[in-house]
Amino acid sequence: MAKTTSELLRSEDWVSVWMGAAIIALVLVGIRPEAAGLSCGDGIGGLFAPGRLATTLGVGAALLVLSTAGMRLMEGSTRGFAAGFAALFGLAWVARAVACDSALSDRGINYAITSLALGLFISNVLRVPDWLRTAMRTEYYIKAGLVILGSSVLFGRVLEAGMYGMVQAAAVIAVIWYLCFWVARKLRVDEEFSAMMATAVSICGVSAAIAACGAISGDRKKLSYVTSLVLVVAAPMMILMPLAVDWLELSDVVGGAWIGGTIDTTGAVVVAGESIGDSATNAATIVKLSQNALLGVAAFALSVWWTVRGGAGGADRPEVSASVIWERFPKFVLGFLATSLLFSFVLTDGLVDATTGVLKGLRTWLFALAFVCIGLETRLRDLLAMQGGRPAVAFVIAQAANVLWTLLLAWVLFGGSIFAVPDL
Repeated sequence: MAKTTSELLRSEDWVSVWMGAAIIALVLVGIRPEAAGLSCGDGIGGLFAPGRLATTLGVGAALLVLSTAGMRLMEGSTRGFAAGFAALFGLAWVARAVACDSALSDRGINYAITSLALGLFISNVLRVPDWLRTAMRTEYYIKAGLVILGSSVLFGRVLEAGMYGMVQAAAVIAVIWYLCFWVARKLRVDEEFSAMMATAVSICGVSAAIAACGAISGDRKKLSYVTSLVLVVAAPMMILMPLAVDWLELSDVVGGAWIGGTIDTTGAVVVAGESIGDSATNAATIVKLSQNALLGVAAFALSVWWTVRGGAGGADRPEVSASVIWERFPKFVLGFLATSLLFSFVLTDGLVDATTGVLKGLRTWLFALAFVCIGLETRLRDLLAMQGGRPAVAFVIAQAANVLWTLLLAWVLFGGSIFAVPDL
């Protein structure tokens, strides 16, 4: 039986869009907390400055009010939600503060890693209290954050920065997504797992895995597994790939494009690029930004494909119609695309520049909350035993193929043998 319009508008999918849109609207009309309540510029000590702490608490209070309003709209339980959310926000603050330490950040350890690690520590070493579970709404925070993420994906600037990056990103997505999915299925990894891994490897790592999980309504334990794989594999690549660039005697631009297309976390991409030089950093950033720009399009295509197939294995496939696709289609993807189009083509450059930093900070809070929740919901014993380790093997094989394929593309597009070398 089809859901009514009222039920759809009050679903978590739509409420996440409303929450993300409300945050964007508040920022656009002038409510812009400095650094969105957290800045690592002065090191960990600066986080305890009275003004900084007050701003952080204000951001937390605002997110609490918006999140609670969304819970009421969804007719979910709000009893104890405030206390649970406050605890989650405190854990996210601790994780982000730890990530501010220069000894960690210089090695590519970012808030995603520290947030996930903190949640895993609590769930596997300590115990998750029942009162905290009310506020553990992973997908709610993730989807709202992805709507805001669209504000930083500016199509015009990506194209101005280099069409080569867009061509490389599209070629990587087209080939590596199918290859990873095919390898995973050959290793008897289920289709839901395979789709999330393929999207993570071929597009932009953690953000892509999150978007894929939302697009196919995937299992959060599998999302945690894929996220962990992305972060674990990115760490050695960040160190080894600059060495490989030197060993292969690649130009800085080719090396940067190679790094940007293969390492799956933005922080690790920047660290690896900077270890080579400015041109490598610029090329790596352009390619990574190009992949991010295609995230919404890829999520849209993935959700339509998944819906038409009727979900995992194509089981219980409904009669495919526009109404069925619309009902099952993840609405946060539309929110992401709408935000990206708004910031790319409607708002003035001055307003975009004035709000992008604040929105990025607020988005980071939502993602930090989500990563803490993922860790709290994950038991490593279950994670390590999941499908006999076959997903990890598929991921590593696909990433190895990604390294080779992207190297070829980077050399063809940025090497100067066929096309002019871009001025980076």
